[in-house]
Amino acid sequence: MKKLTPIRPAPMAAALCMLALQAIPSAHADSGRAMPRNVPSAYTQECAACHTAYPPGLLPAASWNRVMTGLDKHHGTDASLDAATVRQLNQWLQAHAGTYKRVSEEPPEDRITRSAWFERKHRKIEPSAWKLASVKSAANCAACHTGADQGQFDDHDLRMPAGLDARSRRAWND
Repeated sequence: MKKLTPIRPAPMAAALCMLALQAIPSAHADSGRAMPRNVPSAYTQECAACHTAYPPGLLPAASWNRVMTGLDKHHGTDASLDAATVRQLNQWLQAHAGTYKRVSEEPPEDRITRSAWFERKHRKIEPSAWKLASVKSAANCAACHTGADQGQFDDHDLRMPAGLDARSRRAWND
């Protein structure tokens, strides 16, 4: 008969902790750039109708609150919604807003594209690239980030937008 090796308590505890951490759902505050699993259909329908439906972790709670209470003048557009929908979306955004270091500062005008981390990550992008017909603006994450609608912004999953000049193409590959 084969002799059984006793299980040591410390490695067993570490293994159990790792399993427990994997079981925690990703739909909680500080999930960062990832899109939570419980996205309200109104968020997708209303917000994604004009721009990327941004993961809530990209802005702090105070910024989301101002965005939702100022929909009548949403970056030059009237994006008003009924009070119940505003309340539902604002509660969801508050619950999943970013609190980690990268989004601790509220960006100017509560624009993700004006945040320090966004500007740092996109510093090599020529201003003319944002105006391309295939891009339209810095708010159109999906023009380059193929997984933007799921909150996936990995540098390895980028696509070069149509219309980039030779200089921008070279910078793209750096």
